Amino acid sequence: MGDTVQQLQDQFRHLRMVETAKELPVILRQAEQFSWTYLEFLQELLTYELKRREEKNIEKRLHWAKFPYHKTLHEFHIDEQRSLSTRQINQLKELHWLEQQYHLILLGPPGVGKTHIAIGLGLEAIQKGFQASFVTMGELIHLLKTQEYLRKSQIQLKRIKESDLVIIDDLMYMAMDQREANLFFHLINDLYERSSLILTSNKGPEGWGELVGDQGIMTAILDRLLHRVEVIQFDDDSYRLKHRLTIFERDSVQS
Repeated sequence: MGDTVQQLQDQFRHLRMVETAKELPVILRQAEQFSWTYLEFLQELLTYELKRREEKNIEKRLHWAKFPYHKTLHEFHIDEQRSLSTRQINQLKELHWLEQQYHLILLGPPGVGKTHIAIGLGLEAIQKGFQASFVTMGELIHLLKTQEYLRKSQIQLKRIKESDLVIIDDLMYMAMDQREANLFFHLINDLYERSSLILTSNKGPEGWGELVGDQGIMTAILDRLLHRVEVIQFDDDSYRLKHRLTIFERDSVQS
């Protein structure tokens, strides 16, 4: 019996059903215990293989996304801000905007949850079969400037360009020279009408031109970014400041 199971496992591996090969002894014991029919047994085998393949695909997409941390939209404290309602959060989670290749621009001061929402939407997209990439503006400029001679930069940019959703965090937080702006334009142009973008920024699009050396390039970038876009403005106080830890005791000390 052991030799037969081993042969079956080898055959499943040959058919690239690796997960089923690993789990086969357990599934066989369950089949005997519950007296499964041939149909039930085959259904269990295939269901298990498909489930594990999807789980591994999600793991791979999560690894490629390069999120700095994993925080879901469920963990976002919707009751502590006034900029988004629960209904609007749920609409964003449905990802119809992603299917229609709309962009999201999340504007506001540091600490209001822009990056958390962007990552939460990225996690939702990955769970639903989309490929997502996260990169800060500083990291992105470095990748663009080193892609000609760094294999690592080439690989990461390739994954960004192949993504259904690209999240660029802290957009326009620093000035760009003409070469950097030109490289950024070519990336945006490559992604245009192929991918959706989520951009987080402390400044609105009307102020981005001041940070770019070439106004013509900035106009071309904005033309592509603002074609189909939803802008969400956060005017709340910093969540991080409200919930900061203190080295002092909460109660005042009477001297």
